[in-house]
Amino acid sequence: MNTVVSGLARRLRVPALVARHSSTSVMGLFALVNGILSIGVMALAALITSSPFVFPSLGPTAFLFFYTPLAATASPRNTIAGHLIGAIAGYLSLMVFGLTDAGPALTEITLPRVGAAALSLGLTAGLMVWLRVPHPPAGATTLIVSLGILSSLVHLTVLMLAVVLLTLQALAINRLAGIDYPLWSPRT
Repeated sequence: MNTVVSGLARRLRVPALVARHSSTSVMGLFALVNGILSIGVMALAALITSSPFVFPSLGPTAFLFFYTPLAATASPRNTIAGHLIGAIAGYLSLMVFGLTDAGPALTEITLPRVGAAALSLGLTAGLMVWLRVPHPPAGATTLIVSLGILSSLVHLTVLMLAVVLLTLQALAINRLAGIDYPLWSPRT
């Protein structure tokens, strides 16, 4: 993240900011601003469209994008593939346990819901490893789906659109900062 902040400072011609303040202060400010910006844009899209453009696993994804942008887990390929695997595994688990029409399990957990949650996380973890696209926040995405919080195909489409939009924001911000952020695959 220090690289991102330094790159932005150089690009924006404000190296004095980094020179005058501790790197922790500047990095904290960078995280604050990008957290507000990235999730704020998604929340605004949710408000305007009345669609679920904001969901819990976007927060950790944004954190990876702006704190460890060069980590494999923060690459566009791993992010998009990971969340897609999570959404599909969650929905498949709902189908296996007959829960596609059930409401969200917010207060009462049933045995079929336990099975759906366990199967979805197992499938998501296994597939991400086998396909070499680890993205830990996708573990939350699959539970969001298998617990019925977002379970319609329309909501899952919006969920994936939000992931793609957040990924494009990360690409723009990290490239603006002078980071050699990958266009798709993680750097070796």
